[in-house]
Amino acid sequence: MEATTQFLSLHWRHAIEIIILWGIIFNTYRYFRATRGARIFTALVGFYIGMTLLSGWLDLTVIGWLLKYVSVILAIALIIIFQPELRRALAELGSHRFFSSINERARAEFADRLIEIVESLSRKRVGALIAIERGIDLKQYLETGTEMDCLFTPEIVYTVFYSGTTLHDGGMIVRIGDERIAGAGCVFPLNQRELSDQSIGLRHRASMGITEESDAIALVVSEETGAISVSIGGKLERNLSETELRERLNGLLSNQEIEEEEDEDGED
Repeated sequence: MEATTQFLSLHWRHAIEIIILWGIIFNTYRYFRATRGARIFTALVGFYIGMTLLSGWLDLTVIGWLLKYVSVILAIALIIIFQPELRRALAELGSHRFFSSINERARAEFADRLIEIVESLSRKRVGALIAIERGIDLKQYLETGTEMDCLFTPEIVYTVFYSGTTLHDGGMIVRIGDERIAGAGCVFPLNQRELSDQSIGLRHRASMGITEESDAIALVVSEETGAISVSIGGKLERNLSETELRERLNGLLSNQEIEEEEDEDGED
């Protein structure tokens, strides 16, 4: 017993370091594993480790010397490769609990209005892309479209996304604070991940892209099928029923974190 106590007193810091490092490595892996750059990263690291072992085994002095300098270039290359993911991570780090100031009743009323609108668009087979601004300002994307500053009503949303209008192909930005449409016809960044489903269109990719770059919630209505999808954190949840949509929005608007499946690699 005394030996165990002495061992723990000497090495408890090492145990904490191992736990912290394991947590960082594991969560970094989960965050980046489904990205386009993940394969490039694996190839670069594998090549670097292989060459390092080979140079040490065969005593290749010149190659070993070069590898020391290549490690600096590799670090810079990784920053460039994972630039979108790093930007998203920093954006999430800098976001705040904006919705905590919104009471339960206001949240429920906004969710009901949002569901009513997307359900109406779905029944009429009107394609739509709506981004709900949360803690991170979407002004840079608002500048790519047309500023509106009007009430968030079914009539206005239907008019904007009707196929005969000039704004129907872009995205709409809605501010939850005052429940107003900030703008429409906005250009959102497209998701760059490798997706297993090649049938995903530009609207869905744009919804994934805007939620990768910010903490926004994006809703998509398919023009072909009327199916409703939700994007959050760069991941797409497709073909939601009214009940599923209500539960998901209530959870997101109240800042409740809903766990994603570990095997979801950017699945939509």
